[in-house]
Amino acid sequence: MIAPRPLSLAVGGFCALAAAMGIGRFVYTPILPIMTEALGMTQATAGFIASANFLGYLAGAFAAATSLLRGSRRAWFMGGLAASAVTTGAMAFVESEWAFLALRFAGGVASAFVLVFSSALIIDRLHAAGRSGLTALYFAGVGIGIAGSALLVSILAALGFGWRAHWLASGLVSAAALAVVAVLVPDREEPRTVPAPEAAHAKRGLAALVIACGLFGFGYVITATFLVAIVRGADAIRPLEPLIWVVVGIAAAPSVAFWTSVARRIDIARAFALACVVEAVGVAASVLWIATPGVIVAAVFLGGTFVGITALGLVGARQLSRGDPRHTLAMMTAAFGVGQTVGPAFAGMLSDATGSFLGPSLVASGALLVSAMLVGTGRTRASLTWHHSDRQ
Repeated sequence: MIAPRPLSLAVGGFCALAAAMGIGRFVYTPILPIMTEALGMTQATAGFIASANFLGYLAGAFAAATSLLRGSRRAWFMGGLAASAVTTGAMAFVESEWAFLALRFAGGVASAFVLVFSSALIIDRLHAAGRSGLTALYFAGVGIGIAGSALLVSILAALGFGWRAHWLASGLVSAAALAVVAVLVPDREEPRTVPAPEAAHAKRGLAALVIACGLFGFGYVITATFLVAIVRGADAIRPLEPLIWVVVGIAAAPSVAFWTSVARRIDIARAFALACVVEAVGVAASVLWIATPGVIVAAVFLGGTFVGITALGLVGARQLSRGDPRHTLAMMTAAFGVGQTVGPAFAGMLSDATGSFLGPSLVASGALLVSAMLVGTGRTRASLTWHHSDRQ
């Protein structure tokens, strides 16, 4: 029987990631086509606004890695969650591109704080309680947040509400999650960090893992940002627009449990590499197979991998950490942030120039394949195993 305290922590983390990541980070994707149509934005502008969020995410990751942020992990975690809710809801009350850029940048900082500090806090507490297997429930919050926010946007659109109502409703849901998390993740003494692994062995694996994480960030984000816009722009699949982001979220929800199960069988590195290959196929399908089966494959392969890859990367980074895992987790988050900051702006500009997302999507697919090779071969693979304590 699962002890209630670890389960409460996992559920609290689930709610936090659903709000700050599933909604705060990714609700922009289903709202984007409605905003661009109502405001007359170009794809390049839409891409820059998305990149502002990812740039904020990068800045937040770097800040989380420094010693300047004193105080408890929980305080920064809860502060980031509150800021995510406020900046999401505030998008409803502005209209200038500069205001959008500022709010999405601040929201990115907030979401990085939530991911880094909640991962360092909750994963450590679950590990100390012997319940590391509950990390799958924790990370599933991202997928449920994506699916829930997509349903919310679809319902509001069907009722005739505009893009402002979508942002406001998303912010209110995030604020409600904040209250739940405050109860489920209490302010208690934090567990000690795990012993450091052998320095040279860990360092080699970590360097490759960090680079691979950056390539993964670039590889997934173009499809994650523009998939709904791609569907809206193709007559043959336009009726799928209200549902396609829901499919991504539903596929994402069980993905961590699935990929951690794969990792137990073949090790973390090979599972990470395999998931990157599957995602590369999905990204390519989004632009090479413009038909209902193709876009469904793209949505399922994207949703079914990107949260799982993130989780495997963070669990692997924690294994390779020396001292406080917060710094390693922040380094991984920063590398991921660099990749996903470049991606939307690159894709938006190239799409405006060529009239298609074909080129940037194929480049993204290639980046995912390189990421798979970096982690799935050589010393990185030897450095990452699924520890017995993580089987629980």
